[in-house]
Amino acid sequence: MNILESKMTYLLLWIVTFIAFTPIDAAEFKIKPKDIRITINQQATFNLTLDEDIKVPVNVSFDIPHPDLLKIEPKYLIYQKKSQVMIKVFGINPGSLVVSANVTPANQTIFTQAFVRVTIEKSDTLYHISNIVGWIYFLAWSISFYPQIYSNYKRKSVVGLNFDFVSLNIVGFLMYGLFNCGLYWIPEIEEEYFNRNPKGLNPVQLNDIFFSLHAFAATAFTIAQCFIYETGDQRVSTTARIIHGIFTTIILVSVILSIINYLTWLDFLYYCSYVKLAITLIKYVPQAYYNYQRKSTVGWSIGNIFLDFTGGMLSMLQMILNAYNYDDWWSIIGDPTKFGLGFFSVSFDIFFLIQHYALYRMNTSLSILLRSVRSNNVQTRQLNCWTAAITKKHRKIYERTYPALLVHPDGSSINVQYFEPRKIVVLPLDLSTLTEAERRARIERRKPKTVVKIEEELEDDFDENRYVNMRKY
Repeated sequence: MNILESKMTYLLLWIVTFIAFTPIDAAEFKIKPKDIRITINQQATFNLTLDEDIKVPVNVSFDIPHPDLLKIEPKYLIYQKKSQVMIKVFGINPGSLVVSANVTPANQTIFTQAFVRVTIEKSDTLYHISNIVGWIYFLAWSISFYPQIYSNYKRKSVVGLNFDFVSLNIVGFLMYGLFNCGLYWIPEIEEEYFNRNPKGLNPVQLNDIFFSLHAFAATAFTIAQCFIYETGDQRVSTTARIIHGIFTTIILVSVILSIINYLTWLDFLYYCSYVKLAITLIKYVPQAYYNYQRKSTVGWSIGNIFLDFTGGMLSMLQMILNAYNYDDWWSIIGDPTKFGLGFFSVSFDIFFLIQHYALYRMNTSLSILLRSVRSNNVQTRQLNCWTAAITKKHRKIYERTYPALLVHPDGSSINVQYFEPRKIVVLPLDLSTLTEAERRARIERRKPKTVVKIEEELEDDFDENRYVNMRKY
């Protein structure tokens, strides 16, 4: 009997606890809209609604994490009947916070969705400027892929574009696209995110999905160019393959753990984002080192760098504008990931600009000049399987440069790195720099000279009749 009594006591306690913490009615408090943006010393309103009548009156108050930022009127309400009340919000100081409704007694209604996110800004003009800056850097980053694609198409070559950079880039955008598409389009993952962040917003917007998918497609097109155009002896390095192997192992293990329900699919997407973060930190290193090895930036589009630099600077500018407008400098100092990534990318862009315009400027300029001279003065041979040659077939593009003596039209010479193995390269003379007399003299020397042939007159007094009698009949 003692065992039976203990079981009955335990069951009774469980029933009482369940009744005490379960809402008697299905009535629910809701707040609309969920997001409010106001300026200092201005007001806005939201509606607090009870969707059904309840038997017991309840008291409603508002939990304000930072009372110095805003003021709410009325502060306290009593509900019993189905009704809707308009609540006024006054902005005092800039910032952002979540205002939640507290209901007592708590077991009478459901009020998990009774909250509103309030943002108080210093200036509405700064808000619109920040939006414009955001769209500009979004466009700059979106079109930054095309200068490299056009350069490859124009040169019919990808020599100068590092394959490690391209391979890391496409993996990074693939991970970024998986994170955005999964969190935006899969309801189960989105629900899991809101279970962890019940008062948060989905961090993925439609423009994030467009950018990630567009970036993946543009990078894939660049890789396709690497299979079509001249590549030299480039290949993906062993170091890059090891890095790809590490990332692949992480993703495969995460997928397996998610399939057996050891990890949630939201955690899998977070691991994808971590891989993207790591790739962003290291992807520029191979290209910078490759430029250093070649002592040239030919083949690496500087237009891509300008657009990426513009996007990175405007991204950090938007963060600074928002931090000032909302007085939220902790968004930069406390969570430096986004700002740090933007600063890291901009730093590499500055380094690439220094390489292009300062360190390897002479090699790049001479390479462009000498290529134009070769294209204007050298006839290309159309070689096929029916063509026989007594010399080797010359390459169109060489992987590295060679020391050569560059002779100027005035006779001076300098040592340069030429893109073909030649000892001496002579630049053509610009006739526009000559005087009129010099130009005429040089043109006269170019004209073909008339060859005067002198024919000698030979005296021929041979008479065949003198030898008639010697004929034999």
